[in-house]
Amino acid sequence: MLNIIARKNLYFLISLLVIIPGTISLFLWGLRLSIDFTGGSKTTLLFPRSVNQQVIKNVNNAFKADKIDLVTLQQADKTLIIQTKPINERQDAEVLKQLKTSVGNFKQEEFETVGPTIGSETTINAFKTIVIASIMIVLYIAYSFRKIPKPASSWRFGVCAIIALIHDALVVLGIFSLLGHFFLVEVDSLFVTAILTVIGFSVHDTIVVFDRIRENLRRTIGLSFAQVVNDSVSQTLVRSLNTSLTAILVLFTLLLFGGDSIRWFVAALLIGITSGTYSSIFNAAPLLVAWQEWDERRKQKIKA
Repeated sequence: MLNIIARKNLYFLISLLVIIPGTISLFLWGLRLSIDFTGGSKTTLLFPRSVNQQVIKNVNNAFKADKIDLVTLQQADKTLIIQTKPINERQDAEVLKQLKTSVGNFKQEEFETVGPTIGSETTINAFKTIVIASIMIVLYIAYSFRKIPKPASSWRFGVCAIIALIHDALVVLGIFSLLGHFFLVEVDSLFVTAILTVIGFSVHDTIVVFDRIRENLRRTIGLSFAQVVNDSVSQTLVRSLNTSLTAILVLFTLLLFGGDSIRWFVAALLIGITSGTYSSIFNAAPLLVAWQEWDERRKQKIKA
């Protein structure tokens, strides 16, 4: 049987090595927000042949001529995705007319405008949703585990589940911060959906492990808390890995064949579910033991 708890410090270190670069990136550069959050206009142009530097220069000149501020300009073979400050349909038509003259034939595949008020509301609502969901998860786990035998505490189970949840959210946020800075990957409203899905999956996986710990604490007499936790993790390990692997295989297939519109949404889910599987096994349960050991040492010092 694997002795996961004995190596808990190693697993905590691995998590820190993954989280720290992304967290630094979040503080330095933040996330590259799409117009869902910042407000603005997004135009997608499709050209009959691959876009070259001259086309990009002409596009820049056309927007500057109409005094429209460009935010980002992304090139993908025959496609240009242009994000600007908010513009109306008349301004869009004028720019397209000028572009027809300078770059020739092309097709506008998409044009959308999101006002800055909607963008700020989306940001605030996303934050509120995550905070409220986290509080409800702690309360639910604390209530469900309220009859757990001593020395365990139902509140510790809830807090450890949230720490594992925060771990998974930071992994996804940090990686997307790095992707945004170095590869101009933007996060949109679908990204919020992905984060909430990852949170739900992480808690689900953690509760499976915690529930087995609760059962074994009731049935097992004479074993240390660390041993009971380690046995419980080992008993649920295969189930957790199999459950996650099926989801990961589906997401990996979607990442390859799902198309550009959902690519980064699927990538966020894939990263988050992989992290959630790791944190449930190697972070949440070991953290319970580390907390219990710290509490015992603290009580011994008080008695001494």
